[in-house]
Amino acid sequence: MAVDEDTVRRFTWAIAPISVHLEELNGFWGRALNISGPQWMILIALAELDQDKGVPVNAVAKKLQVDSSFVTTQSKILEKKGFLRRRTSEQDARVVQMSLTDKTYKQMAQLASKQQSLNEFVFAELGGNVFRDITQKLAELSERLEKACLKATAGL
Repeated sequence: MAVDEDTVRRFTWAIAPISVHLEELNGFWGRALNISGPQWMILIALAELDQDKGVPVNAVAKKLQVDSSFVTTQSKILEKKGFLRRRTSEQDARVVQMSLTDKTYKQMAQLASKQQSLNEFVFAELGGNVFRDITQKLAELSERLEKACLKATAGL
């Protein structure tokens, strides 16, 4: 299927501001805890990924599409502020496992109703199935864009 360049351009211009607004909202939630937006995203990633064993730095970095050194630096700051714990893995001393503190879970729970209210405002027009379908299509598109970046880097 041939894709019209004008359609791709319009899509790009439609979706780019979504990323900007999501980052702005992450900054808002971060400021509510006196941390930055990227630090907030680290906490969110940990909350989602942790299965009571901690989460390796590289898993959080992969989830956030950032370098592991960024997560390491920011997690040390978050640890000093009491938001997370960092400990060396028992299986591999090179791996640092991170987990949220009880204080962090409580603070995030206090924000939950405000987040729910905002999510309802943003996504009210999208029924459950439509929202699920859009999410799936965007995930697929993200995978294809990641592969396209690899192809572009390799010189097509």
